[in-house]
Amino acid sequence: MHSSAGHRNLPSEPVDIRLIVTDMDGTLLDDSGNPPRRLRPVLALLRERGVLFSPASGRQYATLARLFSGADDGMVFIAENGTQVVRDGKELDSDPLDPAVAARIVKKVRGLVADGVDVGAVVCGKHRAYTERTDDAFLAQVAKYYVAHESVEDATAVDDEINKIALFDFGPAALGTAPALTEFAATHQVVVSSEHWIDVMNRTANKGAALRRVQRDLGITPAQTLVFGDYLNDLEMLDAAEWSFAMANAHPDVLARARYVAPSNNDDGVLSTIERLLRLPAS
Repeated sequence: MHSSAGHRNLPSEPVDIRLIVTDMDGTLLDDSGNPPRRLRPVLALLRERGVLFSPASGRQYATLARLFSGADDGMVFIAENGTQVVRDGKELDSDPLDPAVAARIVKKVRGLVADGVDVGAVVCGKHRAYTERTDDAFLAQVAKYYVAHESVEDATAVDDEINKIALFDFGPAALGTAPALTEFAATHQVVVSSEHWIDVMNRTANKGAALRRVQRDLGITPAQTLVFGDYLNDLEMLDAAEWSFAMANAHPDVLARARYVAPSNNDDGVLSTIERLLRLPAS
């Protein structure tokens, strides 16, 4: 049950929000991957009010930290779809994959490539991401989300803890690569996180589980939590907040799950909703 797109059905009085959690791609960022121009002033206002801002993304921690560099003091980063939580450079929580499982997934992708599927694997380590595929088209997609990245000959032998395996399919991921991963879906999460990306993680890992850990650690309730999302990997996170917003551009399942709808990512829906709910002065 949710409102229609826009800001209808919101309370007229400011609400007690202590934690704001937002997905990045398709949510805070526009379709070109750019943050809103007034993001930094809004972050400053939230800091003044003691409201914690938390990016929650499939992106790696290093990528998120670079995006918020200079404004990240005290910020909680829910990275790699909830498999790693970091605050002030210190890891608060993680849920790494068994290395043997990670190796099986990499080998499965090698088989798909040999069969002609246009897909590549990103082994998402805590320190950097690793890929075997080295063509420019694939690496251009990897670079958008993984600034700490290394090309390796054998991604099953990296010396790093593995948060998850991300797969980029140049075709529709839900129709192409996802059905080929059913053997892993029996024991792990296989999540279509966008049109072209799939994440394979532990069953216990998701943005919602990470958010609930943050709430417990900080003594913040779901009623004091504001969450924004647009895709299937945001569903559990929306369940952890009473103030749950799907973007107007969200996947239908996300629109059905959220309590409210925010304007689209291209209309600065996250910031306009924050400003409306918290009665922030125009930035």
